[in-house]
Amino acid sequence: MNISPDEFGKLFTTFQREAFRLETLDDYSGSSNPDMLQAFLAGEPQPAEYNQQWVDEVRANTEAGKRVYRVHVVSRPLTDYLRFELGWGYIKNQTAGEEFFILDITGQEHPFSGVPDFWMFDESQVVSMDYGENGKFIGAKTQPDVSVWMETRDIAMRHSVPFSEWWERYGNE
Repeated sequence: MNISPDEFGKLFTTFQREAFRLETLDDYSGSSNPDMLQAFLAGEPQPAEYNQQWVDEVRANTEAGKRVYRVHVVSRPLTDYLRFELGWGYIKNQTAGEEFFILDITGQEHPFSGVPDFWMFDESQVVSMDYGENGKFIGAKTQPDVSVWMETRDIAMRHSVPFSEWWERYGNE
């Protein structure tokens, strides 16, 4: 069932324990600020206000004792967009307490082929996300069977490594 942007947004302030995200795409440029991506690619310094609204939301949740974490499935070499997302976004978001994990599938089959990106809240609500060309966000749907998504999360977590470890090893490739 489709979920409105407002209802989806409320889930980020009403969850009680944890919010998990699985990211499966290598390009979300259609959903991001093109000026920020261009600034990153031009080697400009990150503006202080970059992604600040999300950072503030994450910080409010983590300071309240809630966990916000995600696994991103990636393959090297990284796309320009992923270098931007990881290099600017993840590093800044970590300062608010968001946790990141990388499932590097370089040279392997994608373990979640056909599985859409999703957010899972408190292991009780799942919202899958639909994307179009260049990772343009199209919409979101609530999913009725949470157990399937929990299994996907568990597999992703078992096979991923903390972002900081992965970034230290591969971030300059």
